[in-house]
Amino acid sequence: MYKIAVVPGDGTGPEVVAEGVKVLKAVSEIHKFNYELEYYNLGGERYLKTKETLPDSILNDLKRMDAIYLGAIGHPDVKPGILEKGILLKIRFELGQYINLRPVKLYAGVETPLKDKGPEDIDFIVIRENTEGAYAGAGGFIKRGTPDEIAIQESIHTRKGVERCIRFAFEYCRKRNQKNKVTLCGKTNVLTYAFDLWERAFYEVAKEFEDIETDYAHVDAICMWMVKNPEWFDVIVTDNMFGDIITDLGAMIQGGLGIAAGGNIHPKGVSMFEPIGGSAPKYTGMGVVSPLAAISACQMMLEYLGETKAARGVEEAIMKVVKHDVRNLSAGKMGYSTSEVGDLVVKYIVES
Repeated sequence: MYKIAVVPGDGTGPEVVAEGVKVLKAVSEIHKFNYELEYYNLGGERYLKTKETLPDSILNDLKRMDAIYLGAIGHPDVKPGILEKGILLKIRFELGQYINLRPVKLYAGVETPLKDKGPEDIDFIVIRENTEGAYAGAGGFIKRGTPDEIAIQESIHTRKGVERCIRFAFEYCRKRNQKNKVTLCGKTNVLTYAFDLWERAFYEVAKEFEDIETDYAHVDAICMWMVKNPEWFDVIVTDNMFGDIITDLGAMIQGGLGIAAGGNIHPKGVSMFEPIGGSAPKYTGMGVVSPLAAISACQMMLEYLGETKAARGVEEAIMKVVKHDVRNLSAGKMGYSTSEVGDLVVKYIVES
């Protein structure tokens, strides 16, 4: 019996999560596993009414779950940073979700903005350190609000945090068993302290994985090559901020936010899975956004829980939907409603 916390969140989050739950129900009946869902009201509406972001009582509940399934966090009437720090970052930090796992995979039938590139070219993983770096929250202001104001934002990198992220990347690459290459993304020519640590740890860990090829590229070069030659990449490992940036580029080349999903992973603890497209408040309640990213997040969650056959069944159903039915994943251009796309995924799961 898997205990899964469901946080529908803000905007279109509840709409897409509902389709993921629909798919979860269908695939569980076929593959004979049981689960229990516990819904939590977290997000902008709760904050506006109560000024609460993530109460300790709910945080303690989340620590007892097998996984967390998240829709979206972000509300137009709440100042940026409040919900992100108070909910998303707090969950990541308090539950030790030190890996952000982002598959960048183009499926047949999905349009990419890259000329002459296809599914055989765009299939790699970005592994982002998820609890340190510039997002650790260290820093502050001096003389705030005056002409002499100084803002300090510190980027924190520990040997332990860096090494465990790098080791996860090599282990994941070996398990993935495709190009067998791990690329370190950094900025060693400018950020000489932080990425000296990253580079030393990278090549020291690499000695334990002689079957894996290693590579390094500056983050600006990574952005360039992700557009020009995405087929070069297999597994990319990087820090928190660079990972945040390049994964959005990855989402675009795999067909857009309508299909991009990610996991916040604690390899031996509670992990959280989500579509990465945000709350899209202007589309709330219209039933026009793609649920495939949320369904892909559900697929990642099943993989993490050990239900590999069920996860594969969900991915195969998504691939059939984008190959035969939904070619344009942009909001309002799918040719189907949000719930109808979820129904299509269920149909292919049942038929398989």
